[in-house]
Amino acid sequence: MDSRPGHIREVAEASLKRLKVESIDLFYQHRVDPDVPIEDVAGTVKDLIAQGKVKHFGLSEAGVQTIRRAHVVQPVTALQSEYSIWFREPEAEVIPTLEELGIGLVTFSPLGKGFLTGTIDEQSTFDKSDFRNIVPRFTPENRKANQVMVDLLRTIGERKDATPAQIALAWLLAQKPWIVPIPGTTKLNRFEENIGATNVQLTTDDLHEIKRAASKIAVQGARYPAHLAARVGK
Repeated sequence: MDSRPGHIREVAEASLKRLKVESIDLFYQHRVDPDVPIEDVAGTVKDLIAQGKVKHFGLSEAGVQTIRRAHVVQPVTALQSEYSIWFREPEAEVIPTLEELGIGLVTFSPLGKGFLTGTIDEQSTFDKSDFRNIVPRFTPENRKANQVMVDLLRTIGERKDATPAQIALAWLLAQKPWIVPIPGTTKLNRFEENIGATNVQLTTDDLHEIKRAASKIAVQGARYPAHLAARVGK
């Protein structure tokens, strides 16, 4: 959360040293710092770009006002934010703004923190250190209620010879050519499954069917606990 200009320069230098590169390809402000004007952040990154230490400027979880203000000072290349078939809030304002300004969207948690893979149900347990233990959307009762979303993905997948995860990723890839999902995994077989989503072709009829069905599903539970939700930018 510390986006003071001096700290930005410090972490940039530290990243260059750790990565052993001369320039950082994409340098993100990972969360909007409410104590530092976004113009100061963008201006500092602009200076780093002028010095050749950074190539592109990114924001994460920023709202449209922040995006616009930053973009005036230093063009924003990418916004990293959560977006998936079970979290579609960015469609209201953020995605239209990105399209207008020519900014790419890098979507984290495209598989709903694993839920959209179809491998989690109300009986699943998580390691005590797992972040999902404090996420309202992952309480047992909400996991049970939200299975209807996985059922939708599984139904489409059975017709396409694809897994629920592959349908969830293929749906994202079909939204806009400048949307790039970044699913995370520690398992090679899951990595290969995720990559396989690029071979799944969803037709216009498929997308309309998914849209109609998903619009009738009320996903239960907030995506973050209240004390973390406040960190999302405006």
